[in-house]
Amino acid sequence: MKRYVVTGGVGFIGSALCYRLLSDGDAEVVVVDRMTYAANTVTLDRLQAKRGFRHVEADICDTAKMIDVVRSVEPDTVFHLAAETHVDRSIDGPAEFITSNVVGTYSMLEASRAYWAPLKGDAAERFRFIHISTDEVFGSLGAEGHFSETTRYDPTSPYSASKAGSDHLARAWNRTFGLPVIVSNCSNNYGPRQFPEKLIPLMILNALEGKPLPVYGTGENVRDWLHVEDHAAALCMMAERGAPGEIYCVGGGVERTNLQIVHEVCRILDARRPAGAPHADLIEFVKDRPGHDFRYAIDASKIQNEFAWSPMHNFASGLEQTVDWYLSNEDWWRPLREKRYSGERLGTRV
Repeated sequence: MKRYVVTGGVGFIGSALCYRLLSDGDAEVVVVDRMTYAANTVTLDRLQAKRGFRHVEADICDTAKMIDVVRSVEPDTVFHLAAETHVDRSIDGPAEFITSNVVGTYSMLEASRAYWAPLKGDAAERFRFIHISTDEVFGSLGAEGHFSETTRYDPTSPYSASKAGSDHLARAWNRTFGLPVIVSNCSNNYGPRQFPEKLIPLMILNALEGKPLPVYGTGENVRDWLHVEDHAAALCMMAERGAPGEIYCVGGGVERTNLQIVHEVCRILDARRPAGAPHADLIEFVKDRPGHDFRYAIDASKIQNEFAWSPMHNFASGLEQTVDWYLSNEDWWRPLREKRYSGERLGTRV
């Protein structure tokens, strides 16, 4: 039986990873999640129904507690996903991002090192620490080119700067202490169970409620979109086949402007909820985000060549499935909209 520790496993990407790890019924997955505003108890309830799943509610910055957790689980892999992730929130309150993303990563690296260092033989060779990061650490691309594993770091926002710092810590723990670390930098994820502050779920839910669909600036900023389940598959491949010290860029190869995404969501909702059509009439252009990166795009050839990985989800059908998931899972998102985040503009405290 394989054993895993997944930090942030009740979150968006973390829960997709947990579902994949638990899919064969022969794994133990221990999630460390302190259940912040973005963690949904409905997601936790559904995961707890899975055989082999266990939740530890704790703060990853508590190094002593993390040492105890990792040692008690004796994992083959630690997947480190716990992080503050929303750029707009990092503009309003950078401190939480520095604490969670930088100090929390340090804590997990030290907890993993305390467990791994005494290991011998196969257990030591098998262990991996997978640090999940973002393409935003590379800054902004012009109209051409792609990010790769050798792209220079140039973070723009407090969020991306905190993730860049955590990446450097992870790589340093590999180089200095020999901890078998692998770093992953992914493009924008989409799919089910994403907290509705992010573009796609925000547009879906605002449109359903007849609220304005805020588009920053002219909406021409470009993102590379990756289905969260394809990302989870890539992370599992890294744990099974990746060599310590390696870096992998993971992208969906689907570039769209933000405005294109909003129009596509509206088109799907027009078909699914014609009473509100045309939903595109709700689009409202608003003042741009400070330091808004123009374009992200990933060259995923390394992971494609080494692991024969490629996205399995077609973007058009994947987006339709995502919209359908939110339409069918109001019990998941309704409490979030009513009690935690109703769609208001964030990132304005500059």
